[in-house]
Amino acid sequence: MSIKGSLSKEDLDTILVLDFGSQYTQLIARRVRELGVYSEIFPWDIAPEKISSLNPKGIILSGGPESVIKENTPRIPETVFNLNIPILGICYGMQTLAEQNGGCVQTSSMKEFGHAELKIEYSSKIFNGLDTDNLDVWMSHGDHVSILPDGFILSASTESAPIAAMEHIDKPYYALQFHPEVTHTSGGQKIIENFIIEICKSQKTWRLDDLINQRIQEIKAQVGDKKVLLGLSGGVDSSVTAMLLDKAIGKNLICMFVDNGLLRKNEVQEVVGLFKNKIDLNLEVVDAKKTFYRHLKGVTDPEQKRKVIGRTFIDVFDNESVNLHATSEISFLAQGTIYPDVIESSESESKEARIIKSHHNVGGLPDEMKMSLVEPIRDLFKDEVRKMGSLLGLPDEILKRHPFPGPGLGVRILGEINQDNISILQEADAIFTQELKKEGLYDQVSQAFCVYLPVKSVGVVGDERRYANVIALRAVKTVDFMTAEWSDLPFDFLGKVSNRIVNELEDVSRVVYDISGKPPATIEWE
Repeated sequence: MSIKGSLSKEDLDTILVLDFGSQYTQLIARRVRELGVYSEIFPWDIAPEKISSLNPKGIILSGGPESVIKENTPRIPETVFNLNIPILGICYGMQTLAEQNGGCVQTSSMKEFGHAELKIEYSSKIFNGLDTDNLDVWMSHGDHVSILPDGFILSASTESAPIAAMEHIDKPYYALQFHPEVTHTSGGQKIIENFIIEICKSQKTWRLDDLINQRIQEIKAQVGDKKVLLGLSGGVDSSVTAMLLDKAIGKNLICMFVDNGLLRKNEVQEVVGLFKNKIDLNLEVVDAKKTFYRHLKGVTDPEQKRKVIGRTFIDVFDNESVNLHATSEISFLAQGTIYPDVIESSESESKEARIIKSHHNVGGLPDEMKMSLVEPIRDLFKDEVRKMGSLLGLPDEILKRHPFPGPGLGVRILGEINQDNISILQEADAIFTQELKKEGLYDQVSQAFCVYLPVKSVGVVGDERRYANVIALRAVKTVDFMTAEWSDLPFDFLGKVSNRIVNELEDVSRVVYDISGKPPATIEWE
């Protein structure tokens, strides 16, 4: 198998996902890839020639925040209807499919968000193999299809959405008002499988183990005998990138690890121990703690804090890179850019679609660095990166490590950051992690951490009054991190963690547990 470029994959059956701005669009592509079929996401206004060159086996239309009732909102390109291939519309995708084929869409009297019971009205291919005629599905919409378009029939309904699914009598067009891509929908993956495998007739040719050898050869062809610089964080993305480069070019890889002073306890020693001492990578460690602390002094606003941390990291990395480049003749910069980074940072063809957020990895290079980019995992999702890391031999302490935000502990300290509250949070977080691993709970939660709160509370420790800080514990369970449930950790376990934190940290008087889900909360506190 070969993977040649974003629009040149002749040997792969490909599903095109057109993005109308949904928060779940990435989940759609991931669900397709989980079936062993390659998928790519493009904005809804993709150029017709790009669609033709991709030669998709089928097209999925995502949901979105807009209303088809309003003028100048996104629509399906006419090219799509001329391809004579299967189409699946989801939420907004269903509504614009209906509207563009002569149906009617109306604003609902009340927005529907959450679970609904789906009644299957027609024995459709899209619902083959489901165990029941009534499914628990996930809704998230403010409009609904009120009149079926010509040639379409009703295939499912809910109490609040009489037309919750529809399909064309003669053409392979299917549409769902609910979201099969989220885990809250019972049988959602089976529905997607029915569309991809049974309706689109796609072959399962997407294999990560084949991809590894191919990517190593691509790196060798691109880099040759030149040197490559990689910013290594110790996270999964940069670690997998490092392993691929190491296998391709060996000691011509130079890794740089920036200690920003916002890392977890002993993280520097662990990264050096694994990558420099055990794996034997060419690793440079930059101590930039004082620089970060200086720039963060007096900063309390969460968004400003993120910007300061991001900007300072870029400045430190760029300065060190320029110095290394001057002495080592580095020709390439490697980055652990992954597919969600690319999707979220990309503009639409018409410049009308929203950019969700910008990423340093997708923004280009400083002019003075004069290096070309190497991004070997640019088209992979996070779960695919983890699987590739396992195949490359990365240890579980990297692969199964809970996600850690780019700004580090800086977003887990509410209010101003200083060395004292960093130290408190590091120790509390280490205790929480130690106890989770000791009790076999670490792998049962998706993410767990401590938060330093900008308040003090009165406590009594050893018959003495203690007016000290408050630490919040946060643990969630999730599959995709788009939604999450708080983890119902055992009370005796939480009590043990709380006792250790208060007893071992004299600057803490109280520990609380966050029982908020996502939504309405976010996973991180800032």
